[in-house]
Amino acid sequence: MTTQTNRIDQMFEQRPGQWPALVCFITAGDPGLAHTVPVMHALVRGGASMIELGMPFSDPMADGPVIQGASERALARGADLKYVLRCVAEFRENDQTTPIVLMGYLNPLERYGFDVFCQQAHDAGIDGLLIVDLPPEEAACITDHSAALDLKQIFLVAPTTSADRLAAISAVASGFIYYVALKGITGAANLDAGDVARHTESIREKSALPVAVGFGIKSRDDIQSLRDAAAAVVVGTALVGELAEGCRAKSDNTTDACDVESAITIAENFAKRLSHAEADSAAAAKGAI
Repeated sequence: MTTQTNRIDQMFEQRPGQWPALVCFITAGDPGLAHTVPVMHALVRGGASMIELGMPFSDPMADGPVIQGASERALARGADLKYVLRCVAEFRENDQTTPIVLMGYLNPLERYGFDVFCQQAHDAGIDGLLIVDLPPEEAACITDHSAALDLKQIFLVAPTTSADRLAAISAVASGFIYYVALKGITGAANLDAGDVARHTESIREKSALPVAVGFGIKSRDDIQSLRDAAAAVVVGTALVGELAEGCRAKSDNTTDACDVESAITIAENFAKRLSHAEADSAAAAKGAI
């Protein structure tokens, strides 16, 4: 068993101030195979505290049309699980600190082999797994292999999750609890911060793990409204959509990726707008007036 402290645990221990840690989601292989690692580094430079890297899948049922489209484009370019693992290993050549969570679905991992995948994920430098369609009752198929490697197993909790279900999830979850702020798919609208606060308080009554809030978070105002409810916020659809729109604006062929430098600029500026560093700078500027 590894003795090194998991990067996810370290990140939450070092969480800056009261601004939630920023977790940025991108789909591996979109907007291009050469873009993934440079975009990951750009997000970190912009202030992202963690990267959630989507494993492309042909039937991403929890995702809205924006992320579904990214997955389809990545698969068309050949972004398979081996590609995802190579991206993480390459990222780790220059960043040994930022936590990386892989998000995806059970079927590709089952075909790959749970034991082989967990070992290779650990070796590549991955810190956690979020398998959207893995129920806690069936989690042993992964945790039997991931626990010894200190790969955190992250689970989703929804607004409709019952107290009994929450207790079952808390019993097997590690790293953090991912609270789905909205009923529906990623990219939905109408975030209700008060409702989120009530649900995250209920989660903390059942689990000592940090709570990250995702689905429907698009702006600094959204994050500001969640400062007391969330240890971290996950932003995906807004970022994936901005990368897609930026690339289409720079290409006559919408199936082609934009140049890497353009994607880097889009990603870094996006993270800067939402990160704690920008929040601290804004607060300092306001105090100086």
